[in-house]
Amino acid sequence: MRGEQEFIDTLYARVDALRGDTEAGVTDALAQGNTPMQARLERDILVAERSGLLAALNAVDGSLCFGRIDLTSGTSHHIGRIGLRTDDAERTPVLIDWRADVARPFYLATGHTPMGLRRRRHITTDGRTVTALHDEILDLGDQRRTGHEDPTGDAVLLAALDAARTGRMHDIVQTIQAEQDEIIRAPYRGVLVVEGGPGTGKTAVALHRAAYLLYEYRELLAKRAVLIVGPNPAFLGYIGEVLPALGETGVLLATVGELFPGVKATAADTREAAAVKGRADMADVLADAVRDWQALPDPVIAIEHDREVLMLDDGLVKVAREKTRAARLPHNVAREHFEGHILNTLTELYAERVGTDPYDGTSLLDASDLTQIRDEIAENPEVWSAIDQLWPRLTPQRLVADFLADPVGYLPDEDAAAIRRPVTRGWTVADVPLLDEAAELLGVDERLARARADRERETQVAYAQGVLDVSYASRTYEFEDIDDENSEVLSAHDIIDAERFAERHEEDDHRSAAERAAADRTWAFGHIIVDEAQELSPMAWRLLMRRSPTRSMTLVGDPAQTAEAAGVGSWEKILQPYVEDRWEHTRLGVNYRTPAEIMDLAAAVVRADNPDFEPPSSVRSTGVRPWVRGTDDLPGAVAKAVEELTPAEGRLAVIAPRHLHRRLAAQLDGVTAGAEPDLTRTVVLLDPRQSKGLEFDSVLVVEPGLYGTSDLYVALTRATQRLGVLHTGRLPKGMAETKGVADAKGMVDTSAEVITKP
Repeated sequence: MRGEQEFIDTLYARVDALRGDTEAGVTDALAQGNTPMQARLERDILVAERSGLLAALNAVDGSLCFGRIDLTSGTSHHIGRIGLRTDDAERTPVLIDWRADVARPFYLATGHTPMGLRRRRHITTDGRTVTALHDEILDLGDQRRTGHEDPTGDAVLLAALDAARTGRMHDIVQTIQAEQDEIIRAPYRGVLVVEGGPGTGKTAVALHRAAYLLYEYRELLAKRAVLIVGPNPAFLGYIGEVLPALGETGVLLATVGELFPGVKATAADTREAAAVKGRADMADVLADAVRDWQALPDPVIAIEHDREVLMLDDGLVKVAREKTRAARLPHNVAREHFEGHILNTLTELYAERVGTDPYDGTSLLDASDLTQIRDEIAENPEVWSAIDQLWPRLTPQRLVADFLADPVGYLPDEDAAAIRRPVTRGWTVADVPLLDEAAELLGVDERLARARADRERETQVAYAQGVLDVSYASRTYEFEDIDDENSEVLSAHDIIDAERFAERHEEDDHRSAAERAAADRTWAFGHIIVDEAQELSPMAWRLLMRRSPTRSMTLVGDPAQTAEAAGVGSWEKILQPYVEDRWEHTRLGVNYRTPAEIMDLAAAVVRADNPDFEPPSSVRSTGVRPWVRGTDDLPGAVAKAVEELTPAEGRLAVIAPRHLHRRLAAQLDGVTAGAEPDLTRTVVLLDPRQSKGLEFDSVLVVEPGLYGTSDLYVALTRATQRLGVLHTGRLPKGMAETKGVADAKGMVDTSAEVITKP
């Protein structure tokens, strides 16, 4: 162990030196503000690169190196979370990035296929101190022994699985298994579906895949960014530290409810409303709503111009509307065409009134006269008031809010009643794909965008002029005794004007690609990873596919866990409209999280509905069976069970229907209902949907009879060690039929697998 500790000490000395150099380099680069444009661009690139390196060094500090491979050739390589080289001219690798090809045997080599390895060593550290070594002998002819041999090669993996949870997901970079490695390193092009039951590590694999893709395709993906979509904010908080610990910070993590800039979904839909809003035909419904905003006069609109009254009737406007629609442009973009048609129509009406010979009916006006008349009509406010009435400019928010306030006529009565509500209560997650669809249908009037940009530009120039004026006034005061005509002291006025000063500030955009992507609805991501993909609605998939025009995606999920009413739940139904059958499918079949004892109970619940169901195979058995108890005092029983199940180290989740949270929270110290759960607390209170993708040392499931099969399956498979179930009513099918006995009081009988109240 001494030799490895010396290496770790040397490694961190290099890291500390590199961190200091990097911090100094960023500071020096930022200080070079007054430089030509090209030099400033090079500076910004340098700052971004060094800032990224600095973030990576800070994130992996204390867990930098985790392995070593010894080759039969006599060469050895240390493997770590990032790669490091010496600072001399040779730039010799000191630490190999886990994503590099040379590191791959660390994950794939076996005694049957050693891949040129003599020995594989796992290095466990606590901070910067080596605490354990585990060696696997891959060349059976090698007689050298170190005293750290691990006969099974599973010690590090089992230790990681048994470790207490912290409320934050940790990377699995030290324990990636062969089937996981194949998925992580798959090419980024095309759509890859990764299916796996609870505990198979599919989320961790997806995150490590993101890190690998950013390493292997750095130049491309660093510009376009990677988007990771999760099911809820608690889940994103849970996984938020994984990628930084792997040296990657340029990734956007978001829920579907956060993918429309300027809107954050804070309200909740009913299950029925979410199902209606998520249907694919809502795209056609919104298109109909847009067309209804393209109105006709009822019956006419009278416009006074130059003492003449021009009448726009529905026939004239209908012709202008159909010509405009024929261009097949988004509503706001098409408005310019509609304006032109209306102006031409009004010009013709006026010309007929004032420019026709009363004797023979010939026109007295030439082309220049007609142009002048058209320009004069275009200055008439009544004309623009009529156009606003007939073809108004719309925002996505206005269109969707108006539709939701009164959806009658667009949907069957039952569906309309389900979604009807004022949006003053806030937007919901299911509203966000509707807003995105509306944005596509409406488009952006570039004339307004240019006008807005010009106004912003004028504001910036005015601000810059003010800064220069202050600078000039300060200089005048400071050098008031100097003859201005002969002075050689230069002011800002002498070297830059307000417009160039404003441009300089515009060019200094230090935001990362992920930050820019978060603010741009039309951003095309280099790769998108979707977790719990089976839960997304068809409308949500329309939103995501717009953000991936190249269809470079990794979809992670388990159709057996589909619980959302709008969830598609079928890979074929999700992908066929977009890529037909051009997608790859792989399945993870080993459950690393859930002990066999707990998995047996969860599988029995699913098999009650689906006898052919096959759960993933659990890699371990703890010998601790789950228990099920009936009670007449639910809050008291929950408080008692929490005391029993709370681990000395680690985390406990109480999973209960949302309507019970306030009653239960009142009995649990430090637990609140209604807020986003803090997963770092020892005890957290969740509903089944909030628990998706999470894991805890112990789990208490409350009132399982009130869950659907998918929700119950999710809830029962969150525990890594112990599971308890409390109920007051009937047990779900499958759980009630599981072998078990109970005495008259429903107390635990340790001889039984499952204990229920008679």
